[in-house]
Amino acid sequence: MVTRLLLLSDTHIPGRARAIPAAVLAAADAADLIVHAGDWVGAAVLDDLEGHGEVVGVWGNNDGPDLRARLPEIARIRVEDLDLAVVHETGDARSRERRMDLAFPGVDVLVFGHSHIPWDTTTPGGLRLLNPGSPTDRRRQPQHTYMTAVVDGATLRDVRLIAL
Repeated sequence: MVTRLLLLSDTHIPGRARAIPAAVLAAADAADLIVHAGDWVGAAVLDDLEGHGEVVGVWGNNDGPDLRARLPEIARIRVEDLDLAVVHETGDARSRERRMDLAFPGVDVLVFGHSHIPWDTTTPGGLRLLNPGSPTDRRRQPQHTYMTAVVDGATLRDVRLIAL
């Protein structure tokens, strides 16, 4: 069995967009698990995504008390034989790998957001770090983005950064 993931962060709705883009909703319908790394801004985004599938998410620095009451700051889930964690903010990029190895021992994949900058690296300790960017607020990035991936047993494969 494989589990198809949709990875999102920093939707900033209604601040940066009025709704989740149609392509993202189609990807949510195709996914087995939707992972959102915070800065939803409006709880309606969470409600909408929950209508498309199972959601694992965290609150971000721009999320208010309504989302903080429903979501943790850090989420951990076992997907098949893979340990996945989600957090909004990881701090400065320069020492991110070292800090995340220390902060998330035993985790295989860490999905994060905050910067709106897509990121895909593996730490010296073997932790895969993924930031899907933002499907609605590209900031200084050339495109709006999100990610998809597949969990196959204990393996994360087919990680794709998708530009809108």
